[in-house]
Amino acid sequence: MLNNKDSLITALIEKGVKIQNPSSVEIGEEVDINLISSEDVTIHTGCKIYGEKTLIMPGVKLGLRSPVTIKNCQLGSNVVLSGGYFEESTFLDSVNMGDGAEVRAGCLLEEEANGAHTVGLKQTILFPFVTLGSIINFCDILMAGGTSRKNHSEVGSSYIHFNYTPNQDKATASLIGDVSYGVMLDQPPIFLGGQGGLVGPSQIGYNTVIAAGVIYRGDCPKGHKILMGKETQKEDMKFYPGLYWSVKRRVINCIEYIANIIALRQWYHFVRSKFYKQSEMEKLLYEGAIEKIEIILDERINRFKQLGNKMEQSIELYKSIMGNNVSEELIIQKRELTENMQKIENGLTDCLSYSGDDKMRNKFLKNISTTSMDYISTIKNLENNVKKDGTSWLLSIVKKTQNTILKYLPSFI
Repeated sequence: MLNNKDSLITALIEKGVKIQNPSSVEIGEEVDINLISSEDVTIHTGCKIYGEKTLIMPGVKLGLRSPVTIKNCQLGSNVVLSGGYFEESTFLDSVNMGDGAEVRAGCLLEEEANGAHTVGLKQTILFPFVTLGSIINFCDILMAGGTSRKNHSEVGSSYIHFNYTPNQDKATASLIGDVSYGVMLDQPPIFLGGQGGLVGPSQIGYNTVIAAGVIYRGDCPKGHKILMGKETQKEDMKFYPGLYWSVKRRVINCIEYIANIIALRQWYHFVRSKFYKQSEMEKLLYEGAIEKIEIILDERINRFKQLGNKMEQSIELYKSIMGNNVSEELIIQKRELTENMQKIENGLTDCLSYSGDDKMRNKFLKNISTTSMDYISTIKNLENNVKKDGTSWLLSIVKKTQNTILKYLPSFI
C-alpha cells in the first residue's frame, strides 16, 4: 500500500514530471501537485519539496548537481536550481542558480538573473540579467543594470555585502542601481570586483566599477566611475556599544531604499501585472513576486524603526563621552529620528497608496502592449521618450516618499 508521500510522487510521474530516482525524493503532504507543471519538469535525486505555496512552472530543473530543497517558493518557466536550499522566494523565468546556494526568505530574482556556486541571498532583489559569481554573500540589497545576458551587471566571486553592524542593527540595505531607471532595462551595467565587499547602506550608480579586492564604504549614486577604495588610514579607537558617531548618511540611504521599494511595488501593480494573466500559474507567480516585495518593505520599515529606537541611548552615551565637545547638530538629528518615528511610520503607510504622477503614469501605460506577453522584449522595445515618461512617473513616487519622511527630519536636509 502506498503512503501519502509515495502517492504524491506517483501522481507527479503519471502526469509527466521526470523523477529519476523516486525513492530518494520527498514531497510534503501540504504541497499542491496541481501547482507543479507536467511540462518538461525534472526533479533529480535527493530533492525535497515543501510548502503549500510552492509553484513549479514548465521547464524547471531541480538538483542537477546536488540535492535541492525548496519551501514555499515560486519558480517561473525554465528556472534551474542546481543544488542547495531555497525558501519563501520567487524566481521569474529562466533564473539559474548554481550548486550550494542558500536563498532565504524574501528574495525576488527577475528574468535571467543568475548565480554560480555557493551563493547566499536573503531579502535580495536582482533585476533581469544580473549575474553573481561564486562564493558570494549578498543579503539586503537591490541590484539593477545591464541590457541583456551579454551586457549585464555582475558581482565578482568572493564578494560580501556587509549588512550587520557592531551595534547590532540591519538598517543597512544597499541600492546598486535603482528602480526608476533600472526597470527600463537600458542602463549601463555595474561591476563589483571579486574578493571585495560593500558596507551597507550604500548607493552605487550605473556604469560604476568597484575594483577587485576593495572594501567600499561610501556612495557613488551618479556612477560612471572606477572606485579604487583609497581611504586615509584611521587610528584605532575605543568601541562604545550603542554609540552612533553619525547617522545622516545611514538615514538618507535607508529612506532612498524604502522609496525605491515602494516605487517597485507600484511598477508591479501597474505594469508587471499585465503580463501574468494567461494562466492560473502565471497569476500565482506574480502574486509570489508581490508577496516578496511586501516582505522586503515590511523588513526595511521595521529595521528603520529599530534604528530610531536606538537613538535615545546613543544620545546619552555620546554626551557622557564627549562632555562639552558634543555636536549639537548630531544630537538634534538623533532626537528628530527617535521622537518622530511614529509619524514617519504613519507617513510611509500613506505613501503606499500613492501611485505617482497620474499624467505621467497614464501617458506611459498607454504605450504598454501585452500582445506578445513577453515582458522583457516589450520593455526593451519601448521608445526612449516613453521610457522617460515611465521613469518620471516612478521618480515621482520616490520623491513623494522622501519628502514625506524628511518633513519630520528637517536637520537631515
